[in-house]
Amino acid sequence: MTELSKDPIDPILAQHRDVLASLPFDDVADFDDARRGLLGSAASAVVRDADGRVVWDNDSYAFLEGDAPPTVNPSLWRQSTLTAMQGVYEVVPDLVYQVRGFDASNLTFIEGDTGVIAVDPLVSAETAAAALALYREHRGERPVTGVIYTHCHADHYGGVRGVTTQEDVDAGRCPVIAPEGLVRHLASEWVYAGGAMARRIAYMYGTVLDRGPRGQVGVGLGQTNSTGSITLITPTVDVTATGQEHTVDGVRMVFQLAPGTEAPAEMHFYLPEHRALCVAENATHTQHNLLTLRGAEVRDAHAWAHYLQEMIDLFGGDAEVIFSPHHWPTWGNERIVEFLSLQRDLYAYLHDQTLRLLNKGYVGSEIAEMITLPPALENAWHARGYYGSVSHNVKAIYQRYMGWYDGNPAHLWQHTPENQATRYVEYMGGVPAVLERARRSFEEGDLRWVAEVVGHCVFAEPDNAEAKALLADTFEQLGYGAENGTWRNVYLAGAHELRHGNFGTPVSSRSADTFAQLTPPQVFDAIAVQIDGPGAWDDSLTIDVALPDDGVTYRLSLNNGVLTHTASPGAGAADLTITVPASRLFAALTAADPADAGARVEGDVGVLARLRGYIDAPDPDFEIVLP
Repeated sequence: MTELSKDPIDPILAQHRDVLASLPFDDVADFDDARRGLLGSAASAVVRDADGRVVWDNDSYAFLEGDAPPTVNPSLWRQSTLTAMQGVYEVVPDLVYQVRGFDASNLTFIEGDTGVIAVDPLVSAETAAAALALYREHRGERPVTGVIYTHCHADHYGGVRGVTTQEDVDAGRCPVIAPEGLVRHLASEWVYAGGAMARRIAYMYGTVLDRGPRGQVGVGLGQTNSTGSITLITPTVDVTATGQEHTVDGVRMVFQLAPGTEAPAEMHFYLPEHRALCVAENATHTQHNLLTLRGAEVRDAHAWAHYLQEMIDLFGGDAEVIFSPHHWPTWGNERIVEFLSLQRDLYAYLHDQTLRLLNKGYVGSEIAEMITLPPALENAWHARGYYGSVSHNVKAIYQRYMGWYDGNPAHLWQHTPENQATRYVEYMGGVPAVLERARRSFEEGDLRWVAEVVGHCVFAEPDNAEAKALLADTFEQLGYGAENGTWRNVYLAGAHELRHGNFGTPVSSRSADTFAQLTPPQVFDAIAVQIDGPGAWDDSLTIDVALPDDGVTYRLSLNNGVLTHTASPGAGAADLTITVPASRLFAALTAADPADAGARVEGDVGVLARLRGYIDAPDPDFEIVLP
């Protein structure tokens, strides 16, 4: 990328000057908080897997110091400088410690009577083990006596086998506490649409981009995700109600459920004897996503604001420190209440104003241009759009309530992007005419419009090198100007693919531990969403799947290109019966020979081959910036 990158144009430089003039860069409280309690940093924050492959490299962000270069929005540069700090930090003396800078998230350690409780053990087992080692270097060889997952995203459970073992959990030496439904939600999110999400994550996180002032500088919430082994140990204790209490290794905890907020299963917890509050990912030092750019279900801004108010009501009168699995803590009761109140107001304002304007007939794209945050939020660093943004969060709220259709009949049955592009370019006088006008708009700084019209040129003529080059230059400038870390990465990743070709999907959504947690219906659904419907129209088959340990038999039926399942097979024999332990179900259905997975097969074994023949696997390398 770097050999083809261009310098920022004058409109981008002017935009940066406006940012410097309009935001309170003289406020350094975040830097004081982020540095507070540092016990020591690692000599190197490079983590490798067992084969020597680098799965994490925080050292690659050493360039983040001093003033922002002209190729990075100064506000994003400030945020990335903060999130790249690494080391082990004291949050509450002799109780709460955090290792930061070893993954996209923080690993928090709560010291108990005999050991330490690990909270949100990062993305990968390798980075979690490295973080634990750094903690022990400064706090001693304490065993892990508990694990807490605050919510169901991989950066909060994926490294669990780096801090504990299945043996310790099974023996009761290390309880694993999580909000009710965590496993169900994490499995469904990453299995059903995991292929597409993984491809888009490569854009959102800038996985293949060079680290540096012209490349990836962070994602606002952290620097990026590690690429090691994503693991999972099933929770042994479910939190099912707000106010539920548990004492782990002598530490009393009071829990607050917050479902449907930043994650479908999420919770906060309070340490009342120590006046310390873990806010999970619902009150961080950024405006968060209501719809992440990788794709997900739209989150509920109204519920988010409600649970923050409930948090203030429950714990705001006493809390003296709040900490999160991202960013840095905040100390002092008055500051905490102000911080939580502003975070509450942020999501409530976006929700309420979007609803007010959509009820006047405005659509999401219009509302996104109309909403400006009130001054108190606009000038609060923790409400800035480094990860979420006003623009895409407003559109998400509109989508949650109104869906994809904006009510205009002209938009009800539009052509596909490629067919639209061909017609637009023809109507505009052909590609050469469009590019000539687009270059003038580029120099004037109308980059959003250049991206729109030249994007049509590229979809109409995907081999047109001139069009691809101009679109890449446009994306690059938009990336240079972006305050939002994920927007910057998306733009620069698009420029990279236009210049160098498709980089595929460097981050896999597949995890053996995750697939092992699928319930039988989730396994069947995961196969059903891959069936080539038209190819299977004329076939009909039935398979009984007997799970002796569960005492249940499911019947899978393929008819009309649809694979359905029921736990009430009814009369009549199936074409094939597979008997297998539930824990081996996924392996049995996907192995070349089910017997290799411990299954017993009766009936027509060719039926399983027929079913597999209709599976149309996800494409990990589908095009994004090209048709």
